[in-house]
Amino acid sequence: MARQICDGLPQHRSGGGELGGRAARGFPGILLLFRLLRVSPALPHLRCRQQDKEGAGLRDGCGGELEFLSVVATQLQSRGGGGLGDDVGRGQQRSASRQPKAPAVRGTGGTLGGGGGRGGRAPVPSSGGGNARWARRGAPKLLAEPLASDYYQLDELLTEHENEWRAKVRQFMEKEVAPIILQYWETAEFPFHLIPKLGSLGFAGGIIKGYGCPGLSAAAYAMCISETARVDASIASFCLVQSCLAMLSIAQLGSEAQKEKYLPSLNKMHKVCVYAMTEPDHGSDASTLSTTARKVPGGWILNGQKRWPANSSFADVFVVLAKNTSTNQINGFIVSAGSPGLTIGTIENKVSLRIVQNCDIVLEDVFVPDDDRLSGANSFQDLVNALSVARVMVAWVGIGVAMGVYDTCLRYLGERKQFGAPLAAFQLNQEKLVRMLGNIQAMSLLGWRLCKLHDGGKITVGQASLGKAWITKQARETVALGRELLGGNGIVTDFHVAKAFCDMESVYSYEGSYDVNALIVAREITGISSIRPASRL
Repeated sequence: MARQICDGLPQHRSGGGELGGRAARGFPGILLLFRLLRVSPALPHLRCRQQDKEGAGLRDGCGGELEFLSVVATQLQSRGGGGLGDDVGRGQQRSASRQPKAPAVRGTGGTLGGGGGRGGRAPVPSSGGGNARWARRGAPKLLAEPLASDYYQLDELLTEHENEWRAKVRQFMEKEVAPIILQYWETAEFPFHLIPKLGSLGFAGGIIKGYGCPGLSAAAYAMCISETARVDASIASFCLVQSCLAMLSIAQLGSEAQKEKYLPSLNKMHKVCVYAMTEPDHGSDASTLSTTARKVPGGWILNGQKRWPANSSFADVFVVLAKNTSTNQINGFIVSAGSPGLTIGTIENKVSLRIVQNCDIVLEDVFVPDDDRLSGANSFQDLVNALSVARVMVAWVGIGVAMGVYDTCLRYLGERKQFGAPLAAFQLNQEKLVRMLGNIQAMSLLGWRLCKLHDGGKITVGQASLGKAWITKQARETVALGRELLGGNGIVTDFHVAKAFCDMESVYSYEGSYDVNALIVAREITGISSIRPASRL
């Protein structure tokens, strides 16, 4: 008989070991709640692997719609290890071997089997035999097949080239990212080994033409981003910052020399870039930044602070926005990592997009040569075009997150039984599934139209803002419904949905909150701005 070896939930430790510091600084309250509730991973396909009686081999333990929830047998065989676990269906705790080193990566989708190396793991109680058959399913195909969430067949609206990109990125995310990403999310670490692989895919730079960039249509790049977000929103956000903010700013506002110097290496992800706009005292009010740029012979001196720029702790290139002290207008500058006076500190204790390395940046008399001032960035309005593209793509991050959650829930409800019947047989659950599916179709069609408007040169700032605001709002509702459908399993990261639920909060807020984007749309359709209060208190 096959024996289920399941990972346990991580124990919170106050220090020591490779994981201790991160665990203490991460989200201890949430982890403590999980342990007190003793919520069991009821779906072995997400965190378990099967080992035959002789221990001779490991085999895939799942199947179904979500390819990124599969177990790759060859990877399992190379992993070995084990954790503290239990027999699913018998509730009997068993011990399994541990490896002493951490971190041993675990899969969001159970694509890797192991808790080996996750020292200090707690045993997970059995969830009962009704879900053991999740692990008895045949090995799934790692093919980019149509998704359950693509109900209105979006692929028919896409060109062959756009569909090829969609399939290519989907397969990469399922095979390379899904097996390992949960480990990094829990420890708030970035999987640096993925950067060269992402670069080799060739979609960095997105819509930028020339300089080694792919020059994709907006729809093609949207497919890349949504398929990335379907597995993990943090990796999608990393790609967005690289392509749609920093690189696009250089492409649209930089000199020819700057484009030649920076874009080819950024496109291949040989270098990582940052877009530093938000400040501790200026979030939505981004047009009135406090960071200053003072002209000096041969260049500029930058002073100020930035908060939240992603990728900052390991970036090579920083696109920094600062107020020109002579013109009082926002200008753009390219700052190199390691510049004297540039100090970076990682923001800790996030409960959303934990893999993304958001940072606090301090600039103290940082010198930037004239050659690294973005010649086309002479006012905040000059930067709006890049921000509009980013908002469209953030909307597609929300679509991807919602698709991943729906695909997970559809399979979960079809497999898990309560009261002697699959959860999918209950009317209330069916209504939630249909509401989720309807949201995804509407979001996808609106997102596709935004891409067409962009490629036709017709998109307005208001249209981009409406798309970002409405789509992420519906995506947030969709993910919340998915969390409800999973019940107790909807608050543990083992089942993908809880992680997506947390990450969606950031996607809903960044690149303009719902309220600010709504006011931008209202200003465009009424001609009256109400963003700033009539009187300041």
